[in-house]
Amino acid sequence: MTAAAERTHDSATNDDVLAVAREQVLDRGVGLSEEQVLRVLRLGDDRLEDLLALAHEVRMKWCGPEVEVEGIVSLKTGGCPEDCHFCSQSGRFPTPVRSAWLDIPGLVEAARQTAATGATEFCIVAAVRGPDARLLSQVRDGIKAIRESGNDIQIACSLGMLTQEQVDELVAMGVHRYNHNLETARSHFPKVVTTHSWEERWDTLRMVREAGMEVCSGGIIGMGETDEQRAEFAVQLAELDPHEVPMNFLIPQPGTPYEQYEPIEGRDALRVVAAFRLALPRTMLRFAGGRELTLGDLGAEKGMLGGVNAIIVGNYLTNLGRPAQRDLDMLSDLKMPIKALSDSL
Repeated sequence: MTAAAERTHDSATNDDVLAVAREQVLDRGVGLSEEQVLRVLRLGDDRLEDLLALAHEVRMKWCGPEVEVEGIVSLKTGGCPEDCHFCSQSGRFPTPVRSAWLDIPGLVEAARQTAATGATEFCIVAAVRGPDARLLSQVRDGIKAIRESGNDIQIACSLGMLTQEQVDELVAMGVHRYNHNLETARSHFPKVVTTHSWEERWDTLRMVREAGMEVCSGGIIGMGETDEQRAEFAVQLAELDPHEVPMNFLIPQPGTPYEQYEPIEGRDALRVVAAFRLALPRTMLRFAGGRELTLGDLGAEKGMLGGVNAIIVGNYLTNLGRPAQRDLDMLSDLKMPIKALSDSL
């Protein structure tokens, strides 16, 4: 039976799953179980609007109307020694991306431009297995220069796997949040990455949480995983209890093992977003890479009204996004206020 046929069949036999979710998630704030998430993922297209509406109600009740806006910049691009099969920055694949470093003035300017959009979060990203002394020195100098420029935007980092000493260094630098995506379900991970394990990523996130930084961890949908593995991934993230979950959709990159993969269909993308909201009712769910390609004519508005409450504006690491102003105008049209900077800054 095809995935579409399974969804049609399940929509006839599991019509009560949304009623269960309304009582369990909306009323009590208890996320769906793995089996329940799977049933949601298999709902037919005829139930999609009901699903999105419920996910939006859950978001509004347990997270509120505010949307967090974030910009990202790559401090160190390309040349990564890892073999993440989706990534054009891996040095193991014949991709067009070449290794490059952003200088400190460039980093300060990127932070200024991000803050000018109204974003409250600026994430410094590096394509590495984990940070060496040079990279940490660049991050330290960059954060210092951003602060000395008068920019009080919150700083997040995504620098790969960390040791405890490196976690402590980032805390001392004032890093507010750390991103390290689990990428996919534990059962599917060995088909996506072979040079390190899912458990190594989990260990980094555990140390980050214990050190007091906010945890940001999500993944990429559309890497050949099954509906069962999407449900598995949702509840594994719920167990991690991250502050934020970025929802990326695969953009097939030339030269990578996934270059021939087809982007997932827009309705499937929306179904996944809503299902993750029902598994993670209190978590910040962020639209990230691939939404423009995947959603197409359906538009980001559908996702913002289907459980999403955060968004990356502007370009991604090696892919163009849409102009930041279009997203800001969309939020204005939807009457969704942009989250203000923390009063503690």
